Amino acid sequence: MTDASYKRKGQALVVLCVAGLIALAGCGPKNYKQDADERVYTILDEKWDPEFGSKANYRISDTAASPNDIPPETTIPASGMLTFPQAMALATARNREYQSQKETLYSTALDLRLVRHDFENQLFGGGSLFYSNNGRDESVAAEANVGFNRLLATGTQISSAIGARWLAVLMGAGDNGLASVFTASVAQPLLRGSDRAVVLENLTQAERNTLYEIRTFNRFRKSFVVAVATQYFQALELYDAIEITRDHLAALTGLHDDVAKLADAGRLPKLEVDRLAQEELRARDVLILARREYERFLDQFKMTLAIAPTTEFRLDTSVLAALKEHGIPEPEIVIDEAIESALRRRLDMANRADEVLDAQRAVYVAADDLQAGLDVEGTVEVDSHGDGTVTVGPVWDSPLDRVAEQTAYRKSLIFLNQRRRDYDLAADTVRLEVREAYRKLEEAGERYRVLSESLATARTRIARTSQLLTYARVDSRRVLNAQEDLYDARNAATDALIDYAVATLNFYRDTGVLQVRPDGMWEAGTGDLPVARTEPMSDTLATRR
Repeated sequence: MTDASYKRKGQALVVLCVAGLIALAGCGPKNYKQDADERVYTILDEKWDPEFGSKANYRISDTAASPNDIPPETTIPASGMLTFPQAMALATARNREYQSQKETLYSTALDLRLVRHDFENQLFGGGSLFYSNNGRDESVAAEANVGFNRLLATGTQISSAIGARWLAVLMGAGDNGLASVFTASVAQPLLRGSDRAVVLENLTQAERNTLYEIRTFNRFRKSFVVAVATQYFQALELYDAIEITRDHLAALTGLHDDVAKLADAGRLPKLEVDRLAQEELRARDVLILARREYERFLDQFKMTLAIAPTTEFRLDTSVLAALKEHGIPEPEIVIDEAIESALRRRLDMANRADEVLDAQRAVYVAADDLQAGLDVEGTVEVDSHGDGTVTVGPVWDSPLDRVAEQTAYRKSLIFLNQRRRDYDLAADTVRLEVREAYRKLEEAGERYRVLSESLATARTRIARTSQLLTYARVDSRRVLNAQEDLYDARNAATDALIDYAVATLNFYRDTGVLQVRPDGMWEAGTGDLPVARTEPMSDTLATRR
């Protein structure tokens, strides 16, 4: 081969190498964000078990929403009435903590994508172009290289690269030449690091971390729904307190007028008129404080909904009216079965159980590090002239010093024991939570029944004393006391009713039977859990849209 043809061949090879690098650079994703989003949500869709909850409202704000997602632009209705389902939807779409939980879920899946990449072809390529002048000769040197690395599940490390260097001489001085080389290397562990489970441990843990985060996110959604519902109920209770105080004030005003007429007729002393006037002023003060407390709480609720505190809206008071109308079903719960249901159903308990398995794998991996190291390594190099070199042989790492590995192994055993204790503690905590939720549910039901009877008695009493006052058969103090007792009874009955509604949600959450729907509302998928039927309450809240 002539020098000219050799030169042309070398130039062509360099051009091909550079073109290959350019092509590789252009093969990457055109939109890195979009590619990351697609990979992350493919991972989440693969790992999302329908039993965890509805696969909706889990995508972060700067990605395309899934078909069942609540639109992020959800706002207060034009009517100014914020119904219960609308409040749940608004909180789901806008709440800041909810958004952070979605981002944590996304980031965990993104970390898994990175670990998976360790077992994919990792391409590399680059090049350089240098001009040099030593006072006598001018030259331009171009270098290019391209290759890939790959880790196999067996622990095998594969690497290959093609490099080329072309020296061009300017001004007619120096030599023209081309040097290229192909290199490939393989390393296969035979002892330490050869076990497939050990090699894949980082990937296995990343896969499980993503699963744990999906469970954690769905557990958070259940707690979030209960928290938002509790705030809505409590706001309704405060609003109802305003209405009850207004009725109380109106009743005192009417009583004041009636007593004034009887006093003018000489049938009652004037002192009773003054007493009622003072009680009327006191009721006005209570009304002012009740309004302030309601407005303060409503502003806090706006923060939960992530809307401006200056936004004005009304709550749907028919929700509370429906609760009062339908009353409370008798709780029929077998506490031992409820606890067992919680231990089986709760997603946080599933995570705790799997963390024990993680700790067991960590012991296995730490034990593998105590072995001697024996690898077989091979390398092949071929230059542009066809000359090649092959190198192959074993690499031995004697386990003479394993203090660091011994320490890690012993710690892994201790950590396993800790994880087992953590699981036992979590199980006992769940048992405690379910028992406490059950006690509160029973207590709230009993209180409401008692206070409902008290309210009925108070209504009867105020009717009778008012009638007796008409004929001046009793003094105004008897009627005033009856009116105050009615006022207290109404407030206490509403408080017990709201406590029962909240206790029911807490019980469903703690036993793991509460399921979050795509619209942000909930349903109790009780399954084999024996609980009282609550159709009137749940249907009213869930279907009122």
